[in-house]
Amino acid sequence: MNRQSNIYTVVYASVLVLVVGVVLSVVYQALRPRQLENIDNDTKKQILLAARITAEPGESIGDLYAAHITDEYIVDSEGKKVDNGVDAFKVNVGSEVKKPASERLLPVFVCRTSAGEKYILPCYGAGLWGPIWGYVAFDSNGDTIYGAYFAHQGETPGLGAEIEKPAFSTQFDGKNVFSKSGDFQSVEVVKTGQEPADRSYVHAISGGTITSQGVSRMLQNSLEPYAAFLKSLQNTTNDKN
Repeated sequence: MNRQSNIYTVVYASVLVLVVGVVLSVVYQALRPRQLENIDNDTKKQILLAARITAEPGESIGDLYAAHITDEYIVDSEGKKVDNGVDAFKVNVGSEVKKPASERLLPVFVCRTSAGEKYILPCYGAGLWGPIWGYVAFDSNGDTIYGAYFAHQGETPGLGAEIEKPAFSTQFDGKNVFSKSGDFQSVEVVKTGQEPADRSYVHAISGGTITSQGVSRMLQNSLEPYAAFLKSLQNTTNDKN
């Protein structure tokens, strides 16, 4: 075949594209399990951080997760366990929060810590530039927050992105989500000087008003459907006492 002809050029380019495509496909398939493992480990790390558990240098996140997370299950908005064969770890919380509360699959992660058993609940919402999400760990009394972790996809560094810093998340430690009358009241994120007198609150990030408001809405929308489940924990604690 004449190497100077248009036909040769087209054939050569087609074969080259085909070969490169096959090679990339093989590499992608070979690396896919490792990519999925890394994604799972990052999620496990975030869940553990909500319970104030961090890996030591050289310690495997998978092993740490297995040592502390003693159970994973799904509940419905009535606080009852859902046995539908779905893995709680694989529930797409971002999709679930868009559904009516009565239709949601609500994952629960039970964590063993040095301070006792904690119940970790996921949350998902919208910040200024994209999705925000996190995990909130509750004491076994079903009311008091033990710890929290928040993350984001693209919030502004130094402003909204500060939700990922301990300076913001540790404010939630010890906050309650039920009023004295027993009604669910999510922790509110407010500006300094606008603190409510009748509910738990944390201070918003300076300069990150919209992201802070997003966190407040996220917690209300994501955690309120767990109210019946959290109440059941309270009843269990009261029975033990």
